[in-house]
Amino acid sequence: MTESSNPTPITPAASESYLTEGPWQRNRPSVLVVACSDGRLQQNLDDFLHNSLGIMDYDRLYAPGGGGALAANGPDLLRSDALRHECQLLLEAHDISDIYFMFHGPSEDGPEESLCAGYRLKFPSATAQEVREQQQRDADELGALDWGADVRLHAYRCEVRPDDRVQFVRLL
Repeated sequence: MTESSNPTPITPAASESYLTEGPWQRNRPSVLVVACSDGRLQQNLDDFLHNSLGIMDYDRLYAPGGGGALAANGPDLLRSDALRHECQLLLEAHDISDIYFMFHGPSEDGPEESLCAGYRLKFPSATAQEVREQQQRDADELGALDWGADVRLHAYRCEVRPDDRVQFVRLL
């Protein structure tokens, strides 16, 4: 029997509660991160945002495909329209000044299983290289959209290397 890296979740009984150590943040973050819901990258993403970009607090929009979920590609254009609408609502309601569109997959020689499932569903016969090229086109498309005059756009691809380390490559 192998040990799992994920402990069994503990579900509190109805009469139990949990009080967090830190207080609720009264001020809204000015950054929105649009990332894939793939939980395997969450610690790496936080590491990059905190230690490379200095972003400690941010609003989150997670969806399969990350930034690519907002791009008008593949067979389901209604989904991308709906997600762009949700993103626009967050921009306006939370006074966002910066959007970070995150994409992910293997580096050129990285593990194939790190390919984004959202892209695999949209482009089932695409190679990892073709997905990387599509992600660049999607980042360019998102960069060309009108998100508001005062909103700065950024896009990165989280690339899983053969040694399972993750590098972040700027797309926009």
